[in-house]
Amino acid sequence: MNAKSKLIFLILCAAGAVTFITLFVLNADIAVFDPKGWVAGEQRDLMRTAVLLMLVVVVPVLILAFTFAWKYRAGNAKAKYAPDLDHNTKVTLAQWGIPILVICVLAVVTWNATHALDPSKPLLRQGSGGRALTIQVVALRWKWLFIYPEQNIATVNFVQFPERTPISFELTADAPMNSFWIPQLGGQMYAMEGMVTKLHLMADAPGEFAGSSAEISGKGFAGMKFIAKASSQEYFDAWVASVKQSGQTLDLNAYNELAKPSENNLPTFYASAAENLRDMIVMKFMPPKSEMQVMEH
Repeated sequence: MNAKSKLIFLILCAAGAVTFITLFVLNADIAVFDPKGWVAGEQRDLMRTAVLLMLVVVVPVLILAFTFAWKYRAGNAKAKYAPDLDHNTKVTLAQWGIPILVICVLAVVTWNATHALDPSKPLLRQGSGGRALTIQVVALRWKWLFIYPEQNIATVNFVQFPERTPISFELTADAPMNSFWIPQLGGQMYAMEGMVTKLHLMADAPGEFAGSSAEISGKGFAGMKFIAKASSQEYFDAWVASVKQSGQTLDLNAYNELAKPSENNLPTFYASAAENLRDMIVMKFMPPKSEMQVMEH
């Protein structure tokens, strides 16, 4: 195979790889590219914009790499030979100017998006269905506990909320640090012992969305998944009423049993939860000993 054939082969391989990756991304069932909420949609657009801006630098570099390899090959007698060339103002300006310009544009875009999509900032979006719904989230080993303080119910590995309603997730952990993530609604947020972090999301339409842990946290990590369901306000109210009829209650003794490590837990529903349960979980890591720490002993 001569030099020209090798170059053509490499170009075809590169083009084939790019085509394959493009088709895979466009057709694969990738949650972050199928947003169902405003936050996730804005994050997807930011990723696309960032990649396109970076391609402004990457694509010319790849083209020039093949071009120079072909033009200045050993067998090309027509190529200009200039061993003493050590500076070219135009080339230098292009080499530095274009990347700097791209970085400046990317910095402005990222700065604005980062502040607009601050996960701790409440969502005030036109067309939302009502005031924010607060859901307290506790990362356990290896399951997710959801507490609805206003409705006084709790669930495990299942969370439901009304569509077009801002959701304020308040995250903490009673286990090693974890990461709460619903890819189709927004980015992830860490849940840590002894503190509360906030994540504000909203679903644009009814549907079920896969949620999971985005932080490796032990042998049960792979099964630490949950279902996030958006529904109409009427259906949500009916669901809350049905949970209140479930019969199970999440008092402190029941919570201590629930907090024990377990894997691949099915959704569980509690008609009521101990008062200020989330706050007691947070305070158990603070001196002096809380009521929950005393009960554990």
